[in-house]
Amino acid sequence: MDPLPRRRPKPGSARPGPAAPHARGVRVLFLGSSLTYANEMPFIVQALARSVGETLDVSVVAHGGASLEEHLNNAGTMRTIREGGWSFVVLQQGPSSTPENREHLREMTRRLAEPIRQAGARPALYMVWPGADRLGYFDEVRDSYILAAEDVDGMLLPAGEAWRAVWRRDPKVALFRRDGVHPSPTGSFTVALSIFGMLCGRSPVGLPGRLRLRHGAFAQVAPGLAPLLQDAAAEANERFGRR
Repeated sequence: MDPLPRRRPKPGSARPGPAAPHARGVRVLFLGSSLTYANEMPFIVQALARSVGETLDVSVVAHGGASLEEHLNNAGTMRTIREGGWSFVVLQQGPSSTPENREHLREMTRRLAEPIRQAGARPALYMVWPGADRLGYFDEVRDSYILAAEDVDGMLLPAGEAWRAVWRRDPKVALFRRDGVHPSPTGSFTVALSIFGMLCGRSPVGLPGRLRLRHGAFAQVAPGLAPLLQDAAAEANERFGRR
């Protein structure tokens, strides 16, 4: 199936709330589902930025299985957007590979783009991936997210294509969890490399493979694997990213 399975988020998995505005740096709001909050991916992006001296303030509103329509209809989410001060609002839905789901993604992106723009931010589309049982649909997923980004003159974050670039280099890299839907820690690290590169306008090549996140936790990949993931993310951003 195309939509994500609905899951209740673990306590704290969709938090924290909006960060306080800073005089300098970029503020990013992530709206999505468990594909966003898994393995604290947004905070890996933040840590990657910090590793090169960039200030990236990150906030997350994400719930298991949430669609963009649910975010649009959630008063709390809309208040968070309208509070302003964001540089980018990152939008993530399921694969959206079927014609019906593609149109839903595009419509909800258009409807969310208006309040995002009014708040002074730019929408950014976080391209995901098809489930492990539908890997032949990568092109359809990519095209859906490209169209949604073009509809609103938004940024395209081609994280799903970064996964494909990893597998072209080494098909044995485990980017999925066992459920064949959600990202493994390595999968989320790859996503973060792509998103960092697009939001910060920098190549992810040469970044650390071990990062300290909020609350002192660490995200890391095997030292020998880090360059492969970085090269893959850089390739995807160069070929498919939309700034």
